[in-house]
Amino acid sequence: MSNQLFNKGREGILDRTIDMTGDVRVMLVRSSYTFSNSNTFVADMGAVDNGRSASLDNKTFTSGVFDADDSTITATAAVASKALVIFQHTGDDATARLIAYIDTPASGLPFTPSAGQTVNLRFDAGPNRIFKL
Repeated sequence: MSNQLFNKGREGILDRTIDMTGDVRVMLVRSSYTFSNSNTFVADMGAVDNGRSASLDNKTFTSGVFDADDSTITATAAVASKALVIFQHTGDDATARLIAYIDTPASGLPFTPSAGQTVNLRFDAGPNRIFKL
């Protein structure tokens, strides 16, 4: 598996039902999750959440490339984690739209954090940054 946009995430960006300038966050995903393009909302993924970031700051959209400041996540459990999921936070997992699945960031995945560990998110500094449409 390599970094991918969820089909409904791509659709939401294009039809503007996902506001990329709004509250976009990152979830650390347990290794038990298998990527599926049939997932639309965070709730569709099941119990795979191992911590979430605050809203990403200083988002940019230059030439179809999405980027933001690096961030942090506090791991909720000491379990193997293999990916990051970018999503539009709504306060309700049943309506929080999935945007992107990242399993090859700049470095660090997969790994097993300690419960309560602060995980530093360092987004790729290459030409595609977090992702490119």
